[in-house]
Amino acid sequence: MTNELREGIRGSSETVVDENNTALTMGSGELEVFATPAMVALMEEAAAESVKPYIDEKSTTVGTALEIEHISATPIGVSVRCESELCHIDGRKLVFNVTAYDNAGIIGKGRHERFIVEKERFMKKADSKRKN
Repeated sequence: MTNELREGIRGSSETVVDENNTALTMGSGELEVFATPAMVALMEEAAAESVKPYIDEKSTTVGTALEIEHISATPIGVSVRCESELCHIDGRKLVFNVTAYDNAGIIGKGRHERFIVEKERFMKKADSKRKN
């Protein structure tokens, strides 16, 4: 981790709602609107990518907690944008405020936690589960 990592770092990610990211396709509902799991992925992407330039190349961040509200539905063909802001750093724990928007306004918001981990060590621990 470099000394440049600081509160206030912002990130964003964007997608267009299509058949691949609807609640119907993702199994999270029966309607062809932007799926909550797709919104979650967009929120995580915005947060992860925002701090990537500040993290040592041998490290990465992993999502560990997410508390969100999906406030409004977005139909196929409409763009969705997520914005993140790093609001708290506690050692390796990073806490973000995340907000998702479509052209009509806020569609989701919440709080997301990520932890800085060493890639090799993390994967070694994960891979050890194959032996059990």
